[in-house]
Amino acid sequence: MSSPNNPADIGNVENGGRHASASPVSYHNKEGSLREPSLMSHRHMSANEYIRTRITTLQPPMHKVKNPIPLLRMLTGRQWALFGVALAAWVKFFQDTWDALDFFTVSLTVSDLAREFNKSKTDITWAITLVLMFRSVGAVIFGVLSDRYGRKWPFIVNNLLFVGIELGTGFCNTFPQFLACRAIFGIAMGGLYGNAAATALEDCPQEARGLISGMLQQGYALGYLLCVVFARALVNTTSHGWRPLFWFASAPPVLIMLARYFLPENDAYISQQRLRAEAEAHENASVSHTFLRQGKVALRRHWLVLVYLVLLMAGFNFMSHGSQDIYPVMLENQFGFNADLVTVTQVVANLGAIVGGIVVGYLSQFFGRRLSIMVCCVVGGALLYPYTFVTSYAVIAAAFFQQFCVQGAWGVIPIHLMELSPGAIRTFVVGTSYQLGNLASSASSTIEARLGENFPLPPTPEGDSRYDYGRVICIFMGCVYAYLLILTFIGPEKMGRHFDAESDEDNADVTGRQVLQAARQTRMSEERKRKGEVEEAA
Repeated sequence: MSSPNNPADIGNVENGGRHASASPVSYHNKEGSLREPSLMSHRHMSANEYIRTRITTLQPPMHKVKNPIPLLRMLTGRQWALFGVALAAWVKFFQDTWDALDFFTVSLTVSDLAREFNKSKTDITWAITLVLMFRSVGAVIFGVLSDRYGRKWPFIVNNLLFVGIELGTGFCNTFPQFLACRAIFGIAMGGLYGNAAATALEDCPQEARGLISGMLQQGYALGYLLCVVFARALVNTTSHGWRPLFWFASAPPVLIMLARYFLPENDAYISQQRLRAEAEAHENASVSHTFLRQGKVALRRHWLVLVYLVLLMAGFNFMSHGSQDIYPVMLENQFGFNADLVTVTQVVANLGAIVGGIVVGYLSQFFGRRLSIMVCCVVGGALLYPYTFVTSYAVIAAAFFQQFCVQGAWGVIPIHLMELSPGAIRTFVVGTSYQLGNLASSASSTIEARLGENFPLPPTPEGDSRYDYGRVICIFMGCVYAYLLILTFIGPEKMGRHFDAESDEDNADVTGRQVLQAARQTRMSEERKRKGEVEEAA
């Protein structure tokens, strides 16, 4: 085994999750989409040898592109239910939706909140910063709990926090109370992504993973659209001002909790339970002790992958925030769009995001995760000029296709993170890498706004200052696209990886192959028993 400091370690691949050949020239991967070198091959590679494989592994497998409808039909009713619950909470469709709804709730009510608490808008936006800061804390806490105790109950507790915080925010009477609620909300928000992704994708059929991943991620774009609707319907339409929007946002998590309560645990986590139980029986090691050993082995063997994922997520969050956060300001301040035109442009852009996430996520199943992301970066870079320099209404079309590329690349991310993360601490790694990347990019809008002030334009007839934000967004996004293009190129890919514990090579170092074999036999026995019960019932 190579030193853990070997840069080639970021490419450790498990050949679809099965035990890999030790041959250093074995590149065949039947279950993955690309000819990615095997796990043992990477451990014997130098950094230069690994970099050379980055070109060959981009070659698509040239599988026949399948109709998405049959792919969706591959999901069982139970898998659809888990997907729907995760979506409704933050990982898939509804999950990301309501989380985004609450996050944008503060963004769209800044002026009202400033008047309510007699604070400046800068003070209120500090609440948004607090959410970003505490999200990483939530990702660590709920990630560890989900990997140790299962996806179900941490998911329910997480949504219970949402209910309390949403209600509490609506009843806040002082600014410190408001900040406290937003900080706790950040913990809840941060804890949900990893668990929701695992809930939605762990048991998903391999052939449908890319499509489901794209549907999941674009819940965030849908959340913005819903928030625009609900903000218009609930903010300042009653004597309670901005508060009804927060009260309303506390209702969906109740339904999500009830739905998750009646659904079973994920099969992938059940396989972890089975393995830990076998370790307890054969080695007299407690379940908690085995879990800690799994975590230590995963961190020791894959720490460089974890660093890579944080850097990747920082780039992705810079891409989304850099292309979106001050874009409305550019449309209004630089292009002179009125409020209605700004709203129309934003809505069309988010529709492009939803379409792009689903389409590119779907295509990544046939062309590979890395290649799909890289193509989005190249096409998105080519669209930067019309996105930021076309001052007519035609910019609406450019916004649609720019966000198609931005969120198209994002559509690959949930399953890409899942496949790259060590199995025993998958929820922790997915959630924490995502939230740390988000935290790293939290200053993107401030950076763009400050840079824009260096490029003043002639003032408006009313004397208002104008700045060339389009130039700043174009340059900033060009740098981000280049960064992501390089980082994705040199990074690993484990498309087609199995998520069950028995297929995880790390567990051989933790429990030994005898325990792994016993866990496999127990699984096969349970599957035969279930099959017999189904046949008997039929």
